[in-house]
Amino acid sequence: MLFSKVSKLNPKLKNNYFCIVKIHEKYIERCIQIAKNGLGTTYPNPLVGSVIVYDNKIIGEGWHRKAGEPHAEVNAINSVKDKSLLDKATIYVSLEPCSHFGKTPPCCDLIIKNKIPNIVIGTVDPNVKVAGNGIKRLIEAGTKVSVGVLENECNELNKRFFTFHQKKRPYIILKWAQSEDGFIAPDAKFRKTLNENQKRPVWITNQYSRQLVHKWRSEEQAILVGTQTVIDDNPKLDVRDWTGNNPIRVVLDLNNRTPNNSQVFDNQIKTIVISKSRQDVIKENLIFENIAFEKNIAQQLAEAMYRHQIQSVIIEGGRQTLQTFIDAKLWDEARFFSGNTIFTEGTTAPTLPKNHIEKQFIGQDELIISRNHD
Repeated sequence: MLFSKVSKLNPKLKNNYFCIVKIHEKYIERCIQIAKNGLGTTYPNPLVGSVIVYDNKIIGEGWHRKAGEPHAEVNAINSVKDKSLLDKATIYVSLEPCSHFGKTPPCCDLIIKNKIPNIVIGTVDPNVKVAGNGIKRLIEAGTKVSVGVLENECNELNKRFFTFHQKKRPYIILKWAQSEDGFIAPDAKFRKTLNENQKRPVWITNQYSRQLVHKWRSEEQAILVGTQTVIDDNPKLDVRDWTGNNPIRVVLDLNNRTPNNSQVFDNQIKTIVISKSRQDVIKENLIFENIAFEKNIAQQLAEAMYRHQIQSVIIEGGRQTLQTFIDAKLWDEARFFSGNTIFTEGTTAPTLPKNHIEKQFIGQDELIISRNHD
């Protein structure tokens, strides 16, 4: 919408056009930057940032902080000290303003009410409740609308929200740590020697990598593990090493082997147990779901999480659970650490296709991130 017919402009107009585009990109980039402040707290809503500009100066800005609280556009408008400037300003927003009543009124109505004459939008909202209706309403009200500035970056910002609404499943992140010789867990003898019969993790990575994992947990809506991980490590699956919300715990337990005294059953965090036949009484924070384990396990798990309105999940193992999603090609990112520990024997790490990868070091740990483009 913004970039149509550019090639037909004469050189002088074209230069002016691209100057305007660069200015727009500058402010949409700021929208993206402040929107990230809401990562992990806005579910089920998207991440959105907004800035208001008059005379090439930002006079107001805001982001969506939490579901049920004011949206980014509302916070941006409310932050403007001199409201008389609004009818001469431009409002920038990373995602199309909402046009429906939810827990808050439509942002379109507020923009129209304040007679803001220009709006620049990063990308269209894929939610069927919006999906272009916000843009349509603004145009019908006489607002000058530009769409598609830093569109790819705005889509990346809301990769979780977009995946949920477009693919009807959560955004899926695979995570594990592997030893230098390619194992994600040592054999039972090695584990027993280290832990002296106590059930707790055998650490492969350093404390900084572990803290980063807790940061990641705070950013995703759910965390999923298999039964063996719970039996071997008795994890809490929380964010105790970071400040943020604990993710919903999802435990895959085919044959109901999870011990009743496991920390995942402490009722402190919402937990969904997915098994073949378990029919326990549902508690406030404990829910049981049954699926057929004969085929399409990954797809069924994705569908179950979608039913629970889970937009993103970080899958932390074990190997069989991770490999199930890899083999089904049902994943979006893989993040794995390679430490300098040597196990010699144990559970081998999952096998990933050779996708484009990024690498970085956290102390002596190597972090590798891969994206699935299938």
